[in-house]
Amino acid sequence: MQLITNNLFTILMVANILLSIVIVFRERRETAQTWAWLLVLMFIPVVGFVLYIFFGRGISKDKIFDLKMQSKIGMNVEIEEQRQALQRDLFPHPPTGRVDIRQLVYMLTVFERSLYTTTNDVRLFTDGREKFDALIQDIENAHDHIHMQYYIYRSDALGVEVRDALVAAAKRGVKVRVLLDAWGSTQVSLNFFDSLKAAGGEVALFFPLFVPYINPRLNYRNHRKIVVIDGMIGYTGGFNVGDEYLGLVDKFGYWRDNHLRIKGPAIYSLQNRFLMDWNSQHTNEVQFAEAYFPTMANQGAVSMQVVTSGPDSPYEQIKMTYLKMISMAKSEILIQTPYYIPDGSIHEALKLALLSGVAVHLQIPNKPDHPFVYWATYSFAAELLEYGAVVETYEKGFMHAKTMIVDNGIVSVGSANIDVRSFRLDFEVNCVLYDEQMAQKVRNAFFADSLDSKPLTKELYDNRGFFIKVKEGLARLISPLL
Repeated sequence: MQLITNNLFTILMVANILLSIVIVFRERRETAQTWAWLLVLMFIPVVGFVLYIFFGRGISKDKIFDLKMQSKIGMNVEIEEQRQALQRDLFPHPPTGRVDIRQLVYMLTVFERSLYTTTNDVRLFTDGREKFDALIQDIENAHDHIHMQYYIYRSDALGVEVRDALVAAAKRGVKVRVLLDAWGSTQVSLNFFDSLKAAGGEVALFFPLFVPYINPRLNYRNHRKIVVIDGMIGYTGGFNVGDEYLGLVDKFGYWRDNHLRIKGPAIYSLQNRFLMDWNSQHTNEVQFAEAYFPTMANQGAVSMQVVTSGPDSPYEQIKMTYLKMISMAKSEILIQTPYYIPDGSIHEALKLALLSGVAVHLQIPNKPDHPFVYWATYSFAAELLEYGAVVETYEKGFMHAKTMIVDNGIVSVGSANIDVRSFRLDFEVNCVLYDEQMAQKVRNAFFADSLDSKPLTKELYDNRGFFIKVKEGLARLISPLL
């Protein structure tokens, strides 16, 4: 028995060494992330090996998404035309005089292949009840299809309300497809959707778990929130489906978030993203149909682009978007995020903006939903105080909005937090709006939140207790892995 134990230990140690070599020489990681995993493997070799298998492995970029889907809907042709027009300086510039956004439009179009559209109508929701009332009404008016994708879906009162609206739509003959992240929606059983499936609807899980809470790919989560109705109306932003998003859970109190209702050709990008995510699971794959991408008259005057990113791409598109927006700022950067755990590039870019005279105003929650994440956020945010940033903690409830506003002329709203997980590990979607009126609406909501927030001062931060300092130190140490 002792010999077997020794041999097993030797095998594990050799595997640990080989894994360490793979991490250093094969995996494309940031230096901090590499060192973090090496330390884990060194100090807890057996447990660290298991942790790496479930949380540290890279994800294959092949065969996740059918990239040919884009050509099927004609987006490649439209984007190529936009690319050529931009490169020849023939592309119409978005109508905002507050900030020169031509370089950002160029970057997202030429390198990120994001379709630029100019005739959208966009409505901002900051309250969960208002958002879901509008969504359910649109579901009740649907006549062809409903494509719904959420990170978290709960089988509580709101979950039942949304499901029943989908069931009624399916019974009318509307084709309903629901895609849920397997990890984020572990608290809802697929049996919960039996009535929807009986009515002809389809439900699928993104990266389904082998057994509950266990999957070698559980570290990669589809954090997107997308709803497309009849190819004409789209929803995206930060709200998931659950009672806490209506402010009905005492732990969080009022839930403050941002979500968009969009009518216009920007829907094509949301529809395309949903279909690619749905087909990636190879369950009842959807073929192109004109009904998914209908021709529509001008719906409004908002110019925008939809940007997606995920671990299937090495370019961190949303992080690059945030970086470019920060570098463009001349006077003001407003940020709302529940998690501020930036990599070095974002953190240094904000410091540089502050040193250049740009006002940076950051709002974060006053309470944790994930303890280590909260204390890392608190520590990184407080570091910006030394450079002159205004940092506030939202006191009315839980701040979950993911917002960046630059010079009151450009705004980003979506699912991506300002943290390493959103940049590298999760599948995300953001909308970048080039519109002064929309920027002003989001800015007004931001400063309304300031009335329900408390300033984090350097004096207050310096007087924090010993145990808080210990929590922050540990959180900062493992922040590349959060």
